[in-house]
Amino acid sequence: MLVNWIQSGYRRSINAPLGNPPPLAPGAGGRRVLAHGLDARLVAIGALGGLLSGLLGVGGGIVMVPLLVLWAGYGQRDAHAASLGAIIPISLASVLTYGVAGKVRPVDAVVLALGSIVGARLGASALSRIHERSLKLVFGLFLGGVSIAMFVR
Repeated sequence: MLVNWIQSGYRRSINAPLGNPPPLAPGAGGRRVLAHGLDARLVAIGALGGLLSGLLGVGGGIVMVPLLVLWAGYGQRDAHAASLGAIIPISLASVLTYGVAGKVRPVDAVVLALGSIVGARLGASALSRIHERSLKLVFGLFLGGVSIAMFVR
């Protein structure tokens, strides 16, 4: 809900209904529902994203977006938006854990956060305007570039 409000340029009331859930990709029906109506796929994707976020510092874009598209049947843009919405609680859990261990440099974290807030606003605005196919291509190239850079190092 918060991500959709931000993407709307703060024009829509934050309490306005979001409408239908993201459309499913062909063949992605038959969702397995857990207690309280939770989608088992989303719980698994969230758990994997959170685990890798805490362990490796990645999770949202690199893990969740591809799994939301390929496994949960989200459209590319909807997967990015859902992943962005999951970043805050993932980050809070991780920073609390690392903070208790004395591994967080507060001044550095604040400076990174300030730049990230500006960048996230610009990125979310661009996300709403980029054609779905172009978004998939750019995201795939990004993942490929990250993979190559990590492999080389």
